[in-house]
Amino acid sequence: MPLIPEEPQIHESAQGPRATAAAGRPASTPRPVPGPRSAASPRPVRPVPGPAGPVAPAPRPGAGQSPAQRPENRSDQRSTPQLQLIPAPVDGALDAAEEALDLLLDSGRAPGEILVLTTGDPHPWAAHELSFGEAAYWAQQDTGDDVFFADASAAERAAARPVVIVAVNGGDEETAARTLPTAMARAGVLLVVCGDPQRVTALLGAGAGV
Repeated sequence: MPLIPEEPQIHESAQGPRATAAAGRPASTPRPVPGPRSAASPRPVRPVPGPAGPVAPAPRPGAGQSPAQRPENRSDQRSTPQLQLIPAPVDGALDAAEEALDLLLDSGRAPGEILVLTTGDPHPWAAHELSFGEAAYWAQQDTGDDVFFADASAAERAAARPVVIVAVNGGDEETAARTLPTAMARAGVLLVVCGDPQRVTALLGAGAGV
């Protein structure tokens, strides 16, 4: 699937689920595509002008067709999330992921809809919460009312969310290669990958074969 390159904005790492930009940093980061809106927050639909009288209902898709002629189920058509790549160096991937997180939250995404994965050093929030024990840490994921940060090694344990952000901020190639397909499977509508474009492309190819 096509990758959509974006320019990152690097700023200081946040110490909590909601990242905030550091003072003095340039604010020229391109906005990531927020992705399709969930059914819980549909966009209003404008009525189409037409006759005031009753209108005959349109035939259902697939009506009068054999099963072989009917289009595929819509859930199958939407099973692959949109993929967006934000170029960033290894030491700036986490900052780029936090900037993407801020922009998605500003666009209206609920914090509980977003999962952030790191392939290298864990996010400071995850490291802090794990210091209180794994049970308390994973309980916050189950609550589902805030952004959840997890290490790539725990990606398979992470619950699916509409949006997944991956910061390719280090780690060995095998772990990183396995993380991207797992992140794709966890993402409902949008997967944002922050990292070196050439490495990410290579990892996506390697992940398809592991």
